[in-house]
Amino acid sequence: MSDQTVTLINQFKVDPVNQKTLIAMLKDNIETVIRTLEGWKETRLMAAQDGASVVIYSQWASPAAVEAMRTNPRMTAYFPKIGAIAKIESTSTEEVLRAQR
Repeated sequence: MSDQTVTLINQFKVDPVNQKTLIAMLKDNIETVIRTLEGWKETRLMAAQDGASVVIYSQWASPAAVEAMRTNPRMTAYFPKIGAIAKIESTSTEEVLRAQR
């Protein structure tokens, strides 16, 4: 398969009082780190209306780009800060169907 695009879906479980803080941290990370990394394609940040979670949907050019992001020192510096206020579940996926109107 020539298209190696990897989609990461990260769900952060957070106390609703910390959701806005988490969103601010994630936005900062996206703007200052993620956007600068090779292989990054796009990121969408979504907040649950009940305040209890935040989801990041991001696409990367390849599995190697994902691994490089995960081990980048500027990226790993965010992990403890985010982990202090949220629990993360991360899934690497490949698209198997896209339905659109």
